[in-house]
Amino acid sequence: MHLPTAILERKKISRAIFSIRPSSPAGQNIYPLMENAYEMGGWCFDLPTVRHLESFKTLRESTEDEALIGFGHIGAEFGVSLMGKPLHQIEWKVVSTIVRNIVPPDSVRKLFPARPYGEVLTQKEIDRMTFDPSRFDRTLSPFQLNGVPFLLIGGKYGDWLLGLGRGDLLKEMVLKIRGEGFIPIFSGQWATFVLPKAKPLDVAGYAIPINKEKSLFDLEQACNMIKKFDKPVISLDPLSEGQLWEKSEEAFSFIFDELKVHSAIAEINSEDEVKSLFKGLEKISSLTPFRKT
Repeated sequence: MHLPTAILERKKISRAIFSIRPSSPAGQNIYPLMENAYEMGGWCFDLPTVRHLESFKTLRESTEDEALIGFGHIGAEFGVSLMGKPLHQIEWKVVSTIVRNIVPPDSVRKLFPARPYGEVLTQKEIDRMTFDPSRFDRTLSPFQLNGVPFLLIGGKYGDWLLGLGRGDLLKEMVLKIRGEGFIPIFSGQWATFVLPKAKPLDVAGYAIPINKEKSLFDLEQACNMIKKFDKPVISLDPLSEGQLWEKSEEAFSFIFDELKVHSAIAEINSEDEVKSLFKGLEKISSLTPFRKT
């Protein structure tokens, strides 16, 4: 099947980017499903883990198809240190700070279930956070421009850095990614919170979870914001972790036709879900070049 396409920084991509959801910690199903999606016409793949990246490289080698495009992931925590200590080593303290200062009280348990909250970061500690170029370089090293031109940067730590007022650290990571020739995409979790704060970043697009089932913090507010946002938005998890597979046509119509998003990274966990994804995209048109209407 021919998939609808779009242009992202002068590169043609599929509006549907396939993300294999592992059926086990070992991820044995990643390569078979990636191959199945490719045989049906898929050519853009999300690569959130090392196993996904390895499977993608194997697929490119076995098919000798240079048109395959990968979207790598880099967590913002790999580019930040506090007095020489990697930020993820004090995650509990970061979370406590975010919970106390940013998260609405009625959303705390939903976002951070069963997490202990205690000591928070001082403003002096927040100010002392620095970009860690050597660690960031090591994180970048597995990716090759030939095949993986796009890198999603951020994740939960991207949201948290913006919440702590340290968007400047994300700017340094984006600058480094640009300097290596890759195309950065900001990836966040809290649409209504991060889109305004992340907008100044020099990125090609903004990947956020958006579907009819959920959108942190407020679905209606997020939808209104996305409709007015004048930069490419990429929907993460448009089928709500498989909950909307039987309504894939409705789900894709919602994000592509109603919200006018640029493209979507859709998770699949079986051959039936691959088929459902293709079926849901049958009525979706290509978007070239990107524009809001």
